[in-house]
Amino acid sequence: MKLILLCLHGWGANHHSFDELRKELNGSGIEILTPDLPGFGKEPEPEKPWTTYDYAEWVMEWVKIHIPPPLPLPQGRDASPKGEVLFALLGHSHGGRIAIKLASRYSLHTTHYKLEHLFLCAAAGIRHPRHIKRAIGLTLAKTGKLFLSIPGIRYLQPIGKKLLYKLVRVHDYELASSVMRQTMINVCKEDLRPLLKNIRVPTDIFWGEDDGMTTMSDGIFMHRQIKGSHLHTYPHTRHRVHRDRAKEIAQIIMSNVTLSPTNGGIACHSSSSSP
Repeated sequence: MKLILLCLHGWGANHHSFDELRKELNGSGIEILTPDLPGFGKEPEPEKPWTTYDYAEWVMEWVKIHIPPPLPLPQGRDASPKGEVLFALLGHSHGGRIAIKLASRYSLHTTHYKLEHLFLCAAAGIRHPRHIKRAIGLTLAKTGKLFLSIPGIRYLQPIGKKLLYKLVRVHDYELASSVMRQTMINVCKEDLRPLLKNIRVPTDIFWGEDDGMTTMSDGIFMHRQIKGSHLHTYPHTRHRVHRDRAKEIAQIIMSNVTLSPTNGGIACHSSSSSP
């Protein structure tokens, strides 16, 4: 049985976000699953604006479809119960936000599924005053666009839109549909701090010391709140830690997650943390 590592990409990305990691884990015996999240890649947008909870629900349904539980093995007259699917979960940025929601609320431990290890790469989810300002700015950008559509002012629209989007510094917002824009506002408003203490699975956290999107302080906070977690930091590395440090991350994944000879599933081991 192959080991399963489910990877969730960040906002504006797609399954190719994990190409480097897939390459580094090639031949390790780990099966990497990298779905496009709704609204990105080849996955259609949701019909209405979503929250992190909605994304978490979607991932759970995706898991049920694409990672079916093993069939029961017959034992005499009675069939044995279905075994558990044991797997690891990795999330980058927005995908990390979803992973936190899953690991804390669901524990991905149901009748047939069990999360054995969590890997967070520059995970989002810690709300700061700047995030509130950003959400307000996104809303203002939306309102400003309506203002610029007023007859007589429309000729200012091209310049006005650029100024508005530059003001809130969100290029993704400019390119998104109305549904995804509101979704971005929804997830930016959420603060997942209270959920961190509920995570009970072995966790490794990876962070670039020069990350300007999700700051190093967020990684330190998550490390302190998630009991028994290990924090790995990398100098001269920004938000693309999962790509720029794929080799190092792959080595830590392989050292923590190995095939258990007793149950054919995932066995977890402790690792050392970086300062």
